[in-house]
Amino acid sequence: MTQTVNGHGAAVTTPGSAPAGGGSRLGSGAYEGPAALAAARRALRVALPEPSSKFSQDDEWCVVAAPGGSWREYRFHDYHHIFEVPGLYEKIFYDVLGCDSPRFMAGLLADALADAREETADVRALDLGAGNGIMAEELAKIGVAHAVGVDILPEAGTAAERDRPGLYADYLVGDLTALGAQDSRRLESHRLNALTVVAALGFGDIPPEAFRTAYDHIAEDGWVVLTIKDAFLADEDTTGFARMISDGMASGALEVVRRERFRHRLATDASPLVYEGIVARKRLPLG
Repeated sequence: MTQTVNGHGAAVTTPGSAPAGGGSRLGSGAYEGPAALAAARRALRVALPEPSSKFSQDDEWCVVAAPGGSWREYRFHDYHHIFEVPGLYEKIFYDVLGCDSPRFMAGLLADALADAREETADVRALDLGAGNGIMAEELAKIGVAHAVGVDILPEAGTAAERDRPGLYADYLVGDLTALGAQDSRRLESHRLNALTVVAALGFGDIPPEAFRTAYDHIAEDGWVVLTIKDAFLADEDTTGFARMISDGMASGALEVVRRERFRHRLATDASPLVYEGIVARKRLPLG
């Protein structure tokens, strides 16, 4: 299915049960999540800014009702605070803003694996920017049996064990821009052949150097699954991703097998946030 985005007539895949027209209403994420989180999510009350208020994606925020009746403000990129509240991440980004990126990208990977006549059960994934485990859960749904999580936030690792215990074969809390030899060997021991970085690139959350380190721990001919906002692949990008990804494609280090623009989620003003979804093969190290 396609839709017009921001009046520019660009063809964009609308994943899951997202509303026709992109920004007509909030909600409609396809993600349901573990049953243990359902009650916590239902109990939370979230209020967004006025629909007429326009914020950059890096500055979005909401307020959440505390049990005592008071309200607390949460900035969307303050993930360490959001992960401390069971169900809050899912409530904001899936129930209210209709995010569907993990399910959508797991589907793209499954299609690519089928075309390559490779089994999902043979995938051993490094989930970078793992958070509390939504991407790994979607990978498990398509048959991936081994996933290792990596996140720089201790709160993310705690939330993953709290919300989805046993989902990851291992979970490393650490900074991949300064990965020590012991942790490097720990990752190597998992014989990883896929890298997933979904809804985690840009905005300073994962530097290009961290992506490169994760990429280097994936076997040659392994899979690379990533999403990134359109702006971070534009010529004027200053984060370093545009050059790294485009150079990787041009050199043949990254062989793209799937590439689609799709609606990642809604912004707080109900306009669509459009991302690129890429599934590629690692043929060579990045230059």
